[in-house]
Amino acid sequence: MDRTPEPNDADERDLVLGWLSYHRDAFASKCEGLDAAQLVTAGPAGTTMSLLGLMRHLTEMERVYATYALGGSPTGVLEFVYGPYVDGGPEGDFDGLTPEHVEPSTAAWHAERDAADRTIASMSSMGTPGAGNRRSLRWNLVKLMQEYARHNGHADLIRQSIDGAIGE
Repeated sequence: MDRTPEPNDADERDLVLGWLSYHRDAFASKCEGLDAAQLVTAGPAGTTMSLLGLMRHLTEMERVYATYALGGSPTGVLEFVYGPYVDGGPEGDFDGLTPEHVEPSTAAWHAERDAADRTIASMSSMGTPGAGNRRSLRWNLVKLMQEYARHNGHADLIRQSIDGAIGE
């Protein structure tokens, strides 16, 4: 896989977008080369997290902190990709996943990333508030990058438990 390298020092926007691209690619590399059954395999120590579950969760984070937060929605309401989420109910991003979920989930992740990138590109300033959550482009991008960075650690553990592969 041709991965985005760690960004060099740059202006704020290029630096933040560079790190977001780096972490997106890092997650994709954790999934690379695995079959559908491996992508839905839960990680170690009884966790319910799988690489596919993390991918679906990151799809939601792209929606929450980029597509919706920055661009809003025609109805003014956040519509989740795998929700709605109800207290005590199943987590649509993690629960009940089968190998049949891999292809549509991967397509949804790429589509949401593309939509997020188009929305981000349309915003002129890092201080511009998003139409959905009214927080700045800066705040939303840092939050999205944090989600990827945090879950890449989980993905490392899950991948190592599947086939022993380790990564950065």
